[in-house]
Amino acid sequence: MTKTLVEIKQGLDGQIGKRLKLIANGGRRKTVERYGTLAETYPAVFIVALDQEENAFERVSYSYADVLTETVELDFIDERSRLAVGEQ
Repeated sequence: MTKTLVEIKQGLDGQIGKRLKLIANGGRRKTVERYGTLAETYPAVFIVALDQEENAFERVSYSYADVLTETVELDFIDERSRLAVGEQ
């Protein structure tokens, strides 16, 4: 099922403040995996506040088109399942 940019934005609006794993295409067959929190959504882009222990910079932004074209994948982390497994 194909989603539109508006549907992607509406879906992310309800996830603000939640932890996520971000997998982005870094070019030349390289993928980048980062962890952070969905900070803000704007009409054309969304902002992810990254975990400072793992990253040299604080925030990254991507467009909804990046999600639509699968250049960026977002996996939201359920806090309850993380605690059940014992991760922190």
